[in-house]
Amino acid sequence: MKGQILHIDAQSGDGVITGADGRRYAFREADLLGSGQIARAGALVDFQARGDAAVEVYPDPGTPHVAVHGDKNKFIAGLLALFFGTFGVHKFYLGFNKAGLIMLACTLLGWVVFFLPTMIVGVIAFIEAIIYMTRSDEQFQEAYEIRRKEWF
Repeated sequence: MKGQILHIDAQSGDGVITGADGRRYAFREADLLGSGQIARAGALVDFQARGDAAVEVYPDPGTPHVAVHGDKNKFIAGLLALFFGTFGVHKFYLGFNKAGLIMLACTLLGWVVFFLPTMIVGVIAFIEAIIYMTRSDEQFQEAYEIRRKEWF
């Protein structure tokens, strides 16, 4: 059956699809097959209906593939990591507040303990800046906005 993803929870990957029959079907992240690019609200899909559940959810083969990107820019994240990474600013930008606080705390602690934690956080931020800027838009969006990968 053809349908469209109405909602997908970023943390669990579970969501709701509205089918061509007008009914709504719940699905789990494990049911998403094919390209990871379908894991967003508004994506057109083809799926099998089993009761009130959608299983074997694929991108709709009848529609052209259109790259849809999230609202976070990989270059902004990379530049923030490069210039303000020791303060965790890039983590806050991507919505990873816990990771941002960890980086900020390590930097502040480093000012007291011979700058070793600050240097370690700086190296991590530099590596993350390179990773962010060298990934394709699709890889960046998949890793940091859909799967919510906090580190590297």
